[in-house]
Amino acid sequence: MTTTTKKTKKEIIQEAAAHLFRDKGYSATSMRDLAEAVNLKASSLYNHISSKEEILRNICFDNAHRFISGMEEVEKSGADAPAQVRALLSLHIRTAMEDATSVTAFNDEWRHLNEPYLSEFKALRKDYEQRFRNILSTGMKSGAFRQMDPNVMLYTLFSSVRWLYDWFQDGKSRSAEAVEAEVIELLMGGLHSS
Repeated sequence: MTTTTKKTKKEIIQEAAAHLFRDKGYSATSMRDLAEAVNLKASSLYNHISSKEEILRNICFDNAHRFISGMEEVEKSGADAPAQVRALLSLHIRTAMEDATSVTAFNDEWRHLNEPYLSEFKALRKDYEQRFRNILSTGMKSGAFRQMDPNVMLYTLFSSVRWLYDWFQDGKSRSAEAVEAEVIELLMGGLHSS
């Protein structure tokens, strides 16, 4: 027997905010919009959250830590560079398909963070990107990947999985697993040396 845990009001508010940030943008979303989305008075909303930026911070840092944790697992695995890249692509694809709204806010709205959170977030992002770049460089040095600018590789991979949350709906035309496998096969084919 499976048990489902009931979401807290704060989790419900965060999910509603992520939807609003995706649909309207962070700047255009008001606390009144958020209150209406969760059937609360605007004044009652403050019993659960301190500000709209608190929600954005939670979304951005929760996702950043999800990716950093994934990177740590991949690095500890001892696998070769192609296997590590496959695992990271899988992490990006699954996250985009399973938590599309949150990932949209994470990808598009982080620029609205105030200091010191903006600098902290950018440092996490830079660290993750550098670690991914190092894996790509290792793959090039070993001969597993073709020789090219690691930045071109990195940002092409990121751009290639970013669009998934815009159109993917599990089971509608393809399963999540089928889409994941095809995207990884396509991207890895472009990395491998001939």
